[in-house]
Amino acid sequence: MIKNTTFREKDRLVLSAIVENYLKIGKPISSGFIHQKRVLPDSPATIRNIMSKLEGMGFLAQPHASSGRVPTDRGLRFYVNSLLEEAPLSLDQITLIAQGISGKKDDLNSLLHQTSRILAEHSDSLGFVLSPRISKIHFHHVRFIKIAENKVMIILVTSFNMVLTEVVATDVFFDQLELDRVSHYINRNYHGKNLLFVRDYLLGELPKYKTKFESAFTKLMTLLRESILQDEDDNQIILQGASKLLDKFGLSHIDELKSLFQNFEEKANLAKLLSDFIALDRVKVLIGSESNLPLISECSLVLSHYGDKSQVLGSLGIIGPKRIPYKKIIPLVDNVAKKLTQTISQNQ
Repeated sequence: MIKNTTFREKDRLVLSAIVENYLKIGKPISSGFIHQKRVLPDSPATIRNIMSKLEGMGFLAQPHASSGRVPTDRGLRFYVNSLLEEAPLSLDQITLIAQGISGKKDDLNSLLHQTSRILAEHSDSLGFVLSPRISKIHFHHVRFIKIAENKVMIILVTSFNMVLTEVVATDVFFDQLELDRVSHYINRNYHGKNLLFVRDYLLGELPKYKTKFESAFTKLMTLLRESILQDEDDNQIILQGASKLLDKFGLSHIDELKSLFQNFEEKANLAKLLSDFIALDRVKVLIGSESNLPLISECSLVLSHYGDKSQVLGSLGIIGPKRIPYKKIIPLVDNVAKKLTQTISQNQ
């Protein structure tokens, strides 16, 4: 083990050069290769010493005694952190992306599918978008419509003038007059809040109206509870480009990755992971085991959030092998998130 752990500029240059070239060619990088690239004016022997030091610090690994080095997850993490302050995409690339994310913002589903497709195409990896949950979106107006004996449609006009709908299956019988009264009560008292807030607030208010309004309040609470439970159970993640991701891995990982797209439980776990990062201020990169999802432990996730001026709505990004071109992907995800946010927020 190397005892000297002082990290110098020479160490940073060598580590960055090894990572960048490994990401390109996928093979161990030798000291002679780094010397030929004129990363440092030092001799191959000095570069070998630096690489040994970096290996001792856990940034590099040597697959075989006679081979060069490859970056570890820790080495990739150091490299990625250094990219997070870099310049955005070129003007041509930003323009290309901006042209792709367009259309009417009230058709949110099409907009999100379009965004996922663009992420997949421009990254050559799996593009994902986590849809907003209707129960957590601030509403300008809400209405409940009976469409069958056991089904109620929620029509929600958001604070950014987008119309969202959801059909809720319920065991409680409502007539339309009751639903109109419920809609009027919520709009009058909870404008600008979300349905999750309404439910939690009413739980505290119910005892005050137990005698006079117990039946109405109980039915309203049941409807809200069923709506929120359904909202949480629904698979809200849009994935595109799965074949791109599968093509990049060997046969040993194919079955594991296929189950990610076919198994509802794994997609739900992925959606939960993305929800945990939904309020990030900027792009986040998760490398390998940092995601805590065994099925994608050989992958990297690059994600950011989108929303409107007042609320974060969801997250988006890409999933690819750990050898993705981070220098391109990080600003790609950042700019797509900004463009989607701009499209949703325009003309409020």
